[in-house]
Amino acid sequence: MTTLYGLEDLAIGTGESVTRLRLYDGPLDLGWKHCALTSDFVAEFVALRYRASRSLYKEVRHNVGYLTNELIENAVKFRAPGEIVVEASIVASAFRAKVSNFVDEDTAERFQRLLSEITVGDPGDLLIRRIEANATGAGSGSGLGLLTLMSDYGARFAWVFGSGGQDSTIPLETYASISVPDLSN
Repeated sequence: MTTLYGLEDLAIGTGESVTRLRLYDGPLDLGWKHCALTSDFVAEFVALRYRASRSLYKEVRHNVGYLTNELIENAVKFRAPGEIVVEASIVASAFRAKVSNFVDEDTAERFQRLLSEITVGDPGDLLIRRIEANATGAGSGSGLGLLTLMSDYGARFAWVFGSGGQDSTIPLETYASISVPDLSN
């Protein structure tokens, strides 16, 4: 059985022409430095299409890098042992990403509770409420990155929790989409 949070139309894949990167958990230990390196690589790869305009190049590189970094950081931070797969593509005027990893049952339950809160209502209002709660010490800080992406960058998300994987882990697929300029204009 799978459980979906967010926008169902995003959970159909990243398109036909996909760049796929695998981050292996091994002797170098999968950590924070891999998040920045991988997201910078993906952002540069996508932004090169816009190199004719310095401002478009910088905007796309920043937006794609921020989105990708947030997704990979969350995957590294909350994952169960194992690899992380990052897929990226451009479909029409949207950058699409999918990050796949495994989480343990407790993490899946906590994340699903968070997603139940942040996928309903206006992202801007939810972001302000979370920031205010954190300022008064009543908040956990969880979800700020995702809410910022939804509110300020127009990012769209879907999360699919699969049925139990190996060693009582749960496969998690995070889908994201953000607008990029159409090159045909």
